[in-house]
Amino acid sequence: LVGSEMCIRDRCIVPKGIFITLEGPDGSGKSTQVENIKAYFENEGREVVVSREPGGTSISEKLRNIVLDNENAEMDDITEMFIYAAARAQHVAEKIRPALESGAVVICDRFVDSSIAYQGYGRNLGEQVGEVNRYATCGLEPDVTFFMDLDPEIGRSRIGKDVRDRLEQQKLDFHYRVYEGYKAICVKYPERVVRIDATRTVEEIKEDIYSKLGSI
Repeated sequence: LVGSEMCIRDRCIVPKGIFITLEGPDGSGKSTQVENIKAYFENEGREVVVSREPGGTSISEKLRNIVLDNENAEMDDITEMFIYAAARAQHVAEKIRPALESGAVVICDRFVDSSIAYQGYGRNLGEQVGEVNRYATCGLEPDVTFFMDLDPEIGRSRIGKDVRDRLEQQKLDFHYRVYEGYKAICVKYPERVVRIDATRTVEEIKEDIYSKLGSI
């Protein structure tokens, strides 16, 4: 993208805090483990900021409502990609980067990897998704990402049928393309992405994640 290098070079400051993200299919238990990770760092005396995507700020939450609204079934895939990126750009600028620069631990339920998986693989939009989001985030990347590995069909059974949003309502083959995207991300970024077997109990998953946090 034109200007992306200028954005990253001129606008962005290297954060001082720790940035942790959780990724995975819906129903994989991300929200529960976000709270467990928060407790871990609070016990260490660290300032902790918890957020989610899409969302995290007033503007980003409004964009979340648009992109996930079941009434917007006619939304074009490119439109979807840009709404997610716009929500993320505001989230990074207003909340994530300032928190990191203050030295906080930021824990976020989903980040760029979700767009790579859902729009890049699920919507078959390819490499352009990563480039758009690199511009939106000024190149910000998590220090560690926990991928909650769970078969999409199991995840869908956990969330039920009555509360599914526009993305959750997509056919199962879409969710399997997303899942393949996540597995590709694990292979591409082994130094950052930690695979977590999400079929186990909440306590077993927590202990596994805690064992990894000590090395951050």
